[in-house]
Amino acid sequence: MPASPPPPNERPGPPQAVAAIVPLAATKPAFTDDVTAAPIQGFNLARDLRLFARVLRPAQGGRVVLAIFIGSIVVTIANMLGQVRLNEWNGQFFDAVGRKDLSAFVQFLWTFLVIIAMLLTLTVAQTFLQERLKFRLREWISLHLLAEWLKPMRIYQMSFAGPYGRNPDQRIQEDTRLLGDASADLGCGMVYALLQIVAFVGVLWTLSAQVTFRVAGYVIAIPGYMVWCALAYAAVGSVLTWLVGRPLIVLNGERYAREAEFRFALVRVNESGESIALHGGEKDEQKHLEAALAAVVDTMRRISTSLAQLTWITSGTGWLSFVVPILVAAPAYFGGALTLGGLIMVAGAFAQVQGAMRWFVDNFSRLADWRAAIHRVARFRETLDNLPAVDEGSEEIKRALHPEGYLAFEGVRILLPDGHIVIEEANVSVMPGERVLIVGETGAGKSTLFRAVAGLWPWGSGTILTPKPESMAFLPQRPYLPLGTLRNALTYPAAVDAFSDADVRQALERCGLGNLVDKLDKDDRWDKELSLGEQERLAFARVLLHKPAWVFLDEATAALDEGSQANVMGLFNAELKDTTVMSIGHRPDLAAYHTRTLQIIHGQNGDRLSIKPPAVLPPLAPRDWLHRIADWLTGP
Repeated sequence: MPASPPPPNERPGPPQAVAAIVPLAATKPAFTDDVTAAPIQGFNLARDLRLFARVLRPAQGGRVVLAIFIGSIVVTIANMLGQVRLNEWNGQFFDAVGRKDLSAFVQFLWTFLVIIAMLLTLTVAQTFLQERLKFRLREWISLHLLAEWLKPMRIYQMSFAGPYGRNPDQRIQEDTRLLGDASADLGCGMVYALLQIVAFVGVLWTLSAQVTFRVAGYVIAIPGYMVWCALAYAAVGSVLTWLVGRPLIVLNGERYAREAEFRFALVRVNESGESIALHGGEKDEQKHLEAALAAVVDTMRRISTSLAQLTWITSGTGWLSFVVPILVAAPAYFGGALTLGGLIMVAGAFAQVQGAMRWFVDNFSRLADWRAAIHRVARFRETLDNLPAVDEGSEEIKRALHPEGYLAFEGVRILLPDGHIVIEEANVSVMPGERVLIVGETGAGKSTLFRAVAGLWPWGSGTILTPKPESMAFLPQRPYLPLGTLRNALTYPAAVDAFSDADVRQALERCGLGNLVDKLDKDDRWDKELSLGEQERLAFARVLLHKPAWVFLDEATAALDEGSQANVMGLFNAELKDTTVMSIGHRPDLAAYHTRTLQIIHGQNGDRLSIKPPAVLPPLAPRDWLHRIADWLTGP
């Protein structure tokens, strides 16, 4: 361990000699070129459903979703019983029409009104429960994803997690909406279809006994004849639908990806409007946006072609379904084995069974859409589980609490995700109360060191011993201002009422933002309303309120003039005099506010950060002593 550094000065003084940092050759570790949280896997519905079953079972909100789904099944069963009764009424009604029985005709009309009233009530209840199921499903999945995504460090590390870590807003907002809506519609629809089959197959099988054929004087009855016809018709339609519509699954997944990229490009242009206008880059941005839009349009073009091809099957089988049951039962009707009412009952039961069996055909396009959504949400969730995104078998930087509350680097090597060595063999200790400045060339890894201390950067090896996390505060290059009031931005991440109004106002005035005191409770986009310099001063006012024991600054005063910088850095010699400061910066005048300066020097095989004693000046020659004595004697 290096020797303990001297205690910090009470006031900023002249910088000490800069400790030299020399490059050290090292072997490049085995990292892949593209770091991903998990390998890109194909569409596998069983794997995705198992993942959701595992991660969503303990998530809050699942019982409500299950209760609504069970209620929907109960209502659907009641609906099916009503449909069976309606089909029976159909046969009785048309038999009465065939007999020209007026009294029975009127009686069956009253019966129809009762049945329809019951079915209408059940249909409204079913629609209500299905719509409730949609938003409860979305809420269940979204809250779970938000909780996992917002776990410490994950937001930053997702940017290195490969294709499934991109555009989390699309996964959490749009894909979960599609997944919730489609799951409710398709799930309830499938249950409805299965119950339809259960309810009407028996009816159709029984009615099939009336469908007989007379061939060469013999009466031929095929058990379940109408059921087998319905099954064959639905099977042919389903197979053709699968063969023609299968490309839609991949195309819908690609469409969501392209839509997310296009929306991200639009948001980026909107957020960078000032810079684009100053550079006159509107034409260039238009080219980029048109290219992103062209990718969306190209995907939609291919989807439209596949949908058109699929419509030949779905619409064709749909139109034929009106006449197929009549055709297959026509021989029995014209042979006298079926009455008109019997034919209507057989055709109705056939339509119900065949319609339930061809549910796959009717919903294939929606199934493809749902399949793509569940794949993307499942892969996003799986990516969250696999963070940090470090290759299997590679080392990671270990972090632990320092037993005495110091900051120490023990054999730390910091790498880029591609394996490039940023800092090699750092052995540094920072004691409480010190003021340490780290300088170096642009791109030398200063900010990467900053992230490693915060725990955002896992790539590398060695151990970083830190103080307690709650005692540390980090000020990045661009301050973060959350949505809401200015008071919320100032007290973040604490609650707005965590500090007294007097303390909040005093913090603003102390950091030169007294003009904002009257706007504390105004709701605005403060990251747009305030200049970068004002945002940096607001970040220091936030530090003044929270009073952390350790503050890490990553060029946190880059946008401030010398006077404003002196004002905010003066906090560490007054109100925050017991706070330890570790800064990263390029400005030469920053050294005056620190007691130690470390420098990162770029080398051929990586950089090295190591503590060395301050450079010792060589002893003066005798002639130099004589010159100094002469200057002293002749001086004023």
